[in-house]
Parts: sequence; C-alpha cells; structure tokens
Amino acid sequence: MHLGPHPFTLRQLQYAVAVAASLSFRKAAESCHVSQPSLSAQLAQMEDALGVRLFERDRRRVIVTGVGRELIEQARIILRETDDLVELARRSSDPHSGTLRIGVIPTISPYLLPRLTAEFRTAYPRRTILWVEDKTEALLRSLDGGTLDAALVALEANIGDVEREVIGSDPFVLATPVGHPLGAKASSAKPSELKGEPVLLLDDGHCFREQALAFCSDAKAHELEFRATSLSTLAQMVAGGAGVTLLPELALATETKRADLAIRPFARPAPKRTIALVWRRRSPLEPALRELAATARAAYGHGATAGTQSKKPATAVGTSRSIERKTIP
Repeated sequence: MHLGPHPFTLRQLQYAVAVAASLSFRKAAESCHVSQPSLSAQLAQMEDALGVRLFERDRRRVIVTGVGRELIEQARIILRETDDLVELARRSSDPHSGTLRIGVIPTISPYLLPRLTAEFRTAYPRRTILWVEDKTEALLRSLDGGTLDAALVALEANIGDVEREVIGSDPFVLATPVGHPLGAKASSAKPSELKGEPVLLLDDGHCFREQALAFCSDAKAHELEFRATSLSTLAQMVAGGAGVTLLPELALATETKRADLAIRPFARPAPKRTIALVWRRRSPLEPALRELAATARAAYGHGATAGTQSKKPATAVGTSRSIERKTIP
C-alpha cells in the first residue's frame, strides 16, 4: 500500500469526472460550484502531476483522450467507493436513518410503490426513500455510477453482476377485449391459442416487452405496429378492441378498474417475471437493503390480486383494422 502523499486530490478527481460527463469546462464548473478558471487550473495541475493529458479542447469542443477515458473510469470508482466509506461511517451510528435512493422500472412502480411506501414508512420512520423511475438499462447505469443505492427490477433482464434479494414472482396473464373468443374461455390459456393473433406490446427498452415478445414469438402471434409506452396504454388499447396483450398480474388490480378487459391466466408453466431488489456488490448499505427487501417481500406477499375475472362488454369500438401488423419472427 502506498503511504506517501498522492499527486492528486479527490476534488480534482471530481472535476475530471464532471468535465468528462458534460464535455464542457463551463458546465463542469457550474455543477461543482467553482469558478471555471479554478477548475481548469486544478485539472492542469493534476495532468502535470500524472504526466498525461486527460482532455483535448479548443473553442468548439472538449474531447476525452484515450488514456483520459481509462483514468476517469478509475476515478469514478474511487469517488464511488469514497462515498460508500462516508456512508458506512455515517450509518454506523443509526443504521435505520438516512436517505436511500432506489430506482424502479415503470411496469412495477405504479402498482407496487403505493403498497411499499406505506409499509416502509411504518417500519422505518427515520428513513427517507427517494424513488427514481426509469427503464432497466438506465437504472443499472445509475446504480453502477453510484447515483442510486439500489433498484427494483425484473431478474429476467440482463442486470449484470449485482447483489440481489427476490421480492416475489409476478405471473403474466392474457388480456383481451370483453367478448373476444380468447377471453370467453374458462380454461387456462395456452401459447398455441395466440397463433396468428394481433398482439400489442410495449415500446423498446422495457424489459417486460422483451419477455412478452419472446413468449409471443414462440406462439407465432402477430405484433401490431403500435407500441405502447405504458401498461395503462396497452390495457386501454385492448379494451378498445385493438388486439390482445400480456399483462403482469401485479398490474391487474389497477388496470381492470380503468379498462373493460377479459383476463385469463396461462396454463403452467405460465410466463412470469421475478421482481428483485438489486444493489452493487460490497455496498456498505447491504444490511439495510436486505432488511428493506424482507419488508418489501412481506408486503408483496400480502397484496391481493384483483381483476382476474372477465368484465362486462366493452363499449369502445375496435380499432385493430387500422393498425398495421407485422409478424413476430
């Protein structure tokens, strides 16, 4: 271990990371609450001490050099672990206090967070939780970068090398317009029944889309050109007669209140997703996050699923003919 003085400071590392993120010395100085000349002077001092150039710049742009990219990535790790060190020391006095920044994907947040928020407020009155809603890929980037402490995601997505605690299993169901032949059957739905059916799915970037797409592809269904940005839009389009879709059971209590839908569970093995809380390996928050996950798991298990029965006929006019189909490969 090197015990002598280092040729740079943590503040200089923060400046370098800020410039690399914004590709602007002016914007970096503003985000770091320091004057631009001071920031530039500190970075020049750091470059001289290391003997490398981190940035190339002229009047029009800033470019991170090849060696600069490697060094700044390491700087991000150092700063993130420094934050973890400070957080560990702070939480040692009261592990149930402080703020946790937790991400959540859009196909979970409106259906599970109301339940979790109430449970967390009761179980941890001194703890504040800041929720950030985004797609899986963006949440994992923020988690890796240290701006999030944890995230609620589906394990079926590509989540990388993270610690995890399973919260619960969320089966998918078949949702059709009321009166649709597929929705009128009393038996569990089989994948073969979707062959040739027009299916509505979410937009790119949603992990739920990838899971539903894989299932529908095996069933040789037809994906409609329309792609929804939310499960609520999917439900409304299906109620209007535009096609059929898959919905997670977690969303049924909410979405069947908003839209007239016929719901059928799938025969075993039914498609499903596994909801989990994930966080960085070696995070000092691990004990608190495991405790939080246990509370979430209990709350999830106690939540009743509603809206699993066919409802009265929908009044909206079907629109499936006006939407172009494409075959799912």
